[in-house]
Amino acid sequence: MAPLINISEPKSVAQPPPGFALWQLGFRPFYLLASIFAALSIGLWALQFAGWLGQPYLAGPVWHAHEMLFGFTLAVVVGFLFTAGRTWSGQPTPTGISLMALAALWVAGRVLVLTPFGWAAAVVNVAFPLAAAVGLAIPFIAARNQRNYFFVGILVLMAAAVLGIHLAQLGVTELPGWIGIQVALDAVLFVMAVMGGRVIPMFTNSIAGAKATKQAWLEKAVLGSTLALLLADGLKLHGLLLSLLIGFCAAAHFARWTLWQPWKTLRTPLVWVLHVAYLWIAVHLLLRALAELGWITASVATHALTVGAIGGLIIGMMTRTALGHTGRLLKASRFDVTCYLLVLASALVRVMVPLWVPAQTVNAVLLSAALWSAGFALYAVTYWPVLTRSRVDGKPG
Repeated sequence: MAPLINISEPKSVAQPPPGFALWQLGFRPFYLLASIFAALSIGLWALQFAGWLGQPYLAGPVWHAHEMLFGFTLAVVVGFLFTAGRTWSGQPTPTGISLMALAALWVAGRVLVLTPFGWAAAVVNVAFPLAAAVGLAIPFIAARNQRNYFFVGILVLMAAAVLGIHLAQLGVTELPGWIGIQVALDAVLFVMAVMGGRVIPMFTNSIAGAKATKQAWLEKAVLGSTLALLLADGLKLHGLLLSLLIGFCAAAHFARWTLWQPWKTLRTPLVWVLHVAYLWIAVHLLLRALAELGWITASVATHALTVGAIGGLIIGMMTRTALGHTGRLLKASRFDVTCYLLVLASALVRVMVPLWVPAQTVNAVLLSAALWSAGFALYAVTYWPVLTRSRVDGKPG
């Protein structure tokens, strides 16, 4: 079986050779674009939420959810898959002009949702995940890498979800666009469940004294219940049965996490950040089960997933894979740790303050947005030279 990500830690830090390398591998442009976008867009949303800005084509929460999923999150997923996909398949993934064209398509999607041109925004935002799916399918099929075919299916599902959102927004269908948002959230949750199960135990076991383990039945319970939740949301199911399914899924994810011995990673920031982020998945599911029963608002559950789990896993993986795939030491700097703390603090503020002090929700959104923006802005500034320069070991990629 091919390794998940081919990251070998150098014995010393070399100086990066001259040369512009942004288009040499998928993680480079998409990590950089996503971090810049995360820093800017969440601030704009906070100002809109507070009533200080006008509303774009995708107004209010729909714009915010759309951009965090199909802008920020999808960019990182595509960058990661193009990078890891080359290792999994042993085949080239988009680079150079084709990678540049995909990045331009993504940028066009971010701009068009802020214009009156709804149909153009819809076409471009559907085209991006479909184009990415083609870019990933070609090397997978060439290598007969069947184990990872489902990632192509996930990208196609994301295209279908964003199409549903835009058709609802344009009045073509009466189905609410929020179904597309929820399906996309569940699809991302499934990707995190798969990738978390692959990389977090592996990275944990690189620490002396740690022994992360897996149980086959529990792995099936985690992935099976996560897929069942995606199906239930696609069918618009609600009520006690859905709450029970979500609760079971939460318990399975938490049990899985405990087998990975997160307490053994406290002195290794590159690993503990992934453990903390994964724990947010169980917190999200627990809160969502309570929201389904009407005990709390659904917003806090959603933001436990988007800010805590998605944000935390993304900032953790963006630092680790950027270091590894540019030939640098796999050791978190003080800037990396600051990024982790800012993003995770953003999650705590966004979830816990509205949960316990609802009257302070607007202030919590503003503070959470400031923390989030600072974390990803710091990443963009710190990793600009890492992502745009050639590998320090002179290897391609």
